[in-house]
Amino acid sequence: MDKPYAPACERNREPILAVLRDRFADRHSVLEVGSGTGQHAVHFAAAMPWLSWQCSDRPEHLPGIRLWLDEARLPNTPAPLELDVRGGWPRRRFDAVFSANTLHIMGWPEVRQFFDGIDAVLDAEGVLAVYGPFNYGGEYTSDSNREFDAWLKARDPRSGIRDFEAVDALAREIGLTLMDDVAMPANNRMLVWRRS
Repeated sequence: MDKPYAPACERNREPILAVLRDRFADRHSVLEVGSGTGQHAVHFAAAMPWLSWQCSDRPEHLPGIRLWLDEARLPNTPAPLELDVRGGWPRRRFDAVFSANTLHIMGWPEVRQFFDGIDAVLDAEGVLAVYGPFNYGGEYTSDSNREFDAWLKARDPRSGIRDFEAVDALAREIGLTLMDDVAMPANNRMLVWRRS
């Protein structure tokens, strides 16, 4: 089996890292929800060695993630966990959670379950960082996002770019306060909340 590879991970990893290095500076244990290929995990765990970076994803993605982790042989990347947002969340707490390009590939009920799961695993003063495209006031932020949303819905009608306001409302329901909304390359955003 060849290591899975996503070109977008190579393109977006440095801008994401710039935000995480600041917001995760005082964190110790991160749960990454939807680790995908595992590329982000290896890059971020190497750049932030003070963090334990816990990968997780659905079972079909775990072999590929393991290939990246095994090759990197970093001391701060434990074996990846099986996690579907609909169930199977870890029975331990983390002081940070990171997720990239996940909310728009789930149905809205799963987005709600994502935040329910975050509620269960995030510490009292935990930080949640979410990367991806978002709409504002029900409007696309670019023509490319409009086209991407149409592509997503053609592939799975339940998916689609989420409205920032609706996602922020779910975050507030579990006691999170928005700290950052950072513009990122390719019309993406980095949203960072903290529990207070």
